[in-house]
Amino acid sequence: MEISARVEFTADPDRVFTMVTDQRYLERVCQASHAEEYSASVDGMTTNTSRTLPAPEIAARFTGPTLTVKEQIEWGEAGPDGSRTAKVTLTVPGQPVEMNGRLALTAGGPGTVIELTGELKVSIPLLGRKLEQAAAPAVLAGFDVQQKVGTDWLAATA
Repeated sequence: MEISARVEFTADPDRVFTMVTDQRYLERVCQASHAEEYSASVDGMTTNTSRTLPAPEIAARFTGPTLTVKEQIEWGEAGPDGSRTAKVTLTVPGQPVEMNGRLALTAGGPGTVIELTGELKVSIPLLGRKLEQAAAPAVLAGFDVQQKVGTDWLAATA
């Protein structure tokens, strides 16, 4: 299932990149997503988060009451205008769920735009498509959390 989302920040691309690769920002995103447990790390231009979240109702019979979502983002070098792209991998360990995608961080909107495009796949015969449709809003809600946390972060660090 194709997924796409867009967030906008009132800061230049360099400042937004610095934010999205800051461990404290990543931890705040995990906290704001109501993770029961979480970890966040940054290694150069690669970020990793792991969040244990309540399972969506339709998935809970397969996963139990919670599921762990692991996300890795591998950023590339900045272009002359500060734009960057990243490879995004989202997995749910122990479950046949994966999202592979791309982030594009560019100047635009009120300062910087980050656009997500990806393919969400749940590899369960007969139910995969239905579970993808149920999981997609949760993935997009996570992107919305990044928007809110990022807006607050930028305001507090201005």
